[in-house]
Amino acid sequence: MSLERFAEAEAAMARGQRDEAIRLMVEQLTLDPKAPIQVYRNFSAMLIRSKRYEDGAQWSRQGTEVYPRDATLWNNLGVSWRRLARYEEALAALRQSQKLDPKSNSAPINMGNVYNDMKDGRRSVDTWTKLVRSAPTNAEFQRSLGRGLMYSGEPDKAEMRFRLAVKLKPDYEDAWIDLVNLTTDSLDPLNVIPIIDQALSATPSLTKLCEIKAMLYRRLNRNKEAEAYLLSLIPVYGDVPWLHNLIGTTISEWDRERAHGHMRKAIELDPTKADYRMALAESLSRTRGPKESEFLEQAYHVLKGAEGMLELNPSELKVASEIFTRLADYDASDSLASFEEIGRKFASNGKHTALLLHLSRVRSDADRHELVTQHKMWGDAIQAQAIKQPITFPVPRPADGKIRIGFMSSDLRGHPVAYFALPLLEHYDKSRFEVYCYSYFLQEEDSLQKRITEMVDGFRWRKEITERDAAQMIADDQLDMLIELGGTTHMNKLAVMAFKAAPLQASWLGYPHSAGLTSIDRFILDPYVVPEDRSLVIEEPLLMPKSWIAMGELAFPERPITPGTPESRKGFLTYGTANNPYKYSKAMVQTWARIVAATPNAQFLFVRPEAGSPTFRTNIEAIFEGEGVSKDRVRFESIRGAHMPFYNEIDISLDTFPQTGGTTTCESLFMGVPVITLVGPAVFERLSYSILNNAGLGDLCAFSEREYVEKALGLAADAPRRTKLRTDLREMLKQSPLGQTRQFATDFFSMIEGAVAQSRAAKAA
Repeated sequence: MSLERFAEAEAAMARGQRDEAIRLMVEQLTLDPKAPIQVYRNFSAMLIRSKRYEDGAQWSRQGTEVYPRDATLWNNLGVSWRRLARYEEALAALRQSQKLDPKSNSAPINMGNVYNDMKDGRRSVDTWTKLVRSAPTNAEFQRSLGRGLMYSGEPDKAEMRFRLAVKLKPDYEDAWIDLVNLTTDSLDPLNVIPIIDQALSATPSLTKLCEIKAMLYRRLNRNKEAEAYLLSLIPVYGDVPWLHNLIGTTISEWDRERAHGHMRKAIELDPTKADYRMALAESLSRTRGPKESEFLEQAYHVLKGAEGMLELNPSELKVASEIFTRLADYDASDSLASFEEIGRKFASNGKHTALLLHLSRVRSDADRHELVTQHKMWGDAIQAQAIKQPITFPVPRPADGKIRIGFMSSDLRGHPVAYFALPLLEHYDKSRFEVYCYSYFLQEEDSLQKRITEMVDGFRWRKEITERDAAQMIADDQLDMLIELGGTTHMNKLAVMAFKAAPLQASWLGYPHSAGLTSIDRFILDPYVVPEDRSLVIEEPLLMPKSWIAMGELAFPERPITPGTPESRKGFLTYGTANNPYKYSKAMVQTWARIVAATPNAQFLFVRPEAGSPTFRTNIEAIFEGEGVSKDRVRFESIRGAHMPFYNEIDISLDTFPQTGGTTTCESLFMGVPVITLVGPAVFERLSYSILNNAGLGDLCAFSEREYVEKALGLAADAPRRTKLRTDLREMLKQSPLGQTRQFATDFFSMIEGAVAQSRAAKAA
């Protein structure tokens, strides 16, 4: 093959015909594997530039087999492996390149980059120190040495190198970003902004720094200031796509319509940027209201339109995984990455909220333990950051015999978390306990938040506060125990727990898995929810005697139940669910479909906002049809919030698995609709197990998929029992531990009192 043919491929690449260019090269190299060495060099470099790293590794390796003594091909192989995060293979290839050409700096530079990717500070510093000595005025070398020093735990030396790099090269944006990130760890974010302003005043083209400045405002919850700052940039930079995208992502929390306009403008101005499309897709998918399903459908098509552009970094993986799963495109979701790969990307990049969506992907004990590892990875990184910004503790408060407890959640308002927490706030003994609440809710106070504020001893509501300052606020209140209720769900600040603002800390209610922070001492569970395999929880379990939750009257007000079962009224049985589709998987939906197929004339009802999406309906119908259930037997009701009346249309609720329902299980039972659940080993697989046993319905719990199907079919055949449950189940709940809210509160605070006493005794010993 001639070099002219390679030139033909490069021309195709220049025309944007990337796949055609690569096809030409692969075809020719397959026919002529002993092509000139320059062809292998150029082709492997082309693949790396095109971010086709798997292909780059393949053809670089084939090149080294034909030309085993070519340092450039070994170097290209090392770069490809590095980009695939296969670091040991990358280092082996780069060492071979250096051995073949010891005078070249290419291999040492790339090895230094690998060490920095690995955060191996010692080897990075050794490598970059030698390179800096050979070229002390090279800004890139100085910056890379700074990164190695940062990973070695020497921030002062790292800062000196970053400042030297930007002095040598004032427009060196990556070095400025490193300097900003380093100082953000040790300074109040507001004190970092002058560094950004210094860089921008000298070099306005450093537009990534504009994004970081806006992000710092947002991190401080000073969102309106972030918006005002970005709008002030329009006269400076003009009608440019990056600025429209930034404005859109900044204001999306409070003005979705205007945000979407800016995001679409960014895509219009530069349709090649995948991150603009992903930002729009994410915002559309999070839009609520009457047109939620319409916006979700738009998000799906925006995402599909970005295929081929995506790098599948953690942010893109999170958005894509969530949208694909919500719309039941399980093949697309499963193709994104393996369970371990995707979860570790989320964990190592601080995306704890994405791990909640990851629970439904668990398939084995290995996955369950891997999930614990992923949470621990996130927690270790957060705690390492907290150590750099320690809080101070006041002189201990005078002993008055009272135990001071804090509940931290931004959902202490009109939200299910507040509904379940309310019995504790209503019924605590004020002669023995003091209760403080901590919220970072960004919107306006609602009636329930106001009511809670009046119930407790202190309600700290801080919209614009950092995690460190929130921890200091809590420490100043001198609690005996701090309990977080929200995990990292929207507007909650789980990272506050890393600062250990109270001597005893616990998780309860809002997140069905160990959070990942070893600074959280206890996990409040009950005898049913607690795993038999204690290695599946990081904290020490703190057990309620019967149930870990109670159903307060506000959460479950009296609602009418239509007399008789739906089957008796309609002549056929209806299975159904109101559970969130992020808990679904293809295998689970197939199990539901098999149950419907085995029940003559039965139907299945989905009560979810996603049900209004044509894509969701098409994908779900296809799975049911694959199990022999025709489309007319699958029904959809697109609704959010006002779903309770639809339980009057359901005979049996089929629980999701492996992640089960919690609130939805309680709601179904409250409306007289029995639930079939599949019990698994981990906490998130046992929530309904606890609820059903406490309700006196333990026989509806299955321990295998086969038993799950059998129990569903058995209950379907038992019309008299279902009729009786329709009329009796609500009263059964009220008389059960789930309905005895005052006793629940007594048990809860007694448990807390014991835990605090145990903690004090351990410290005194």
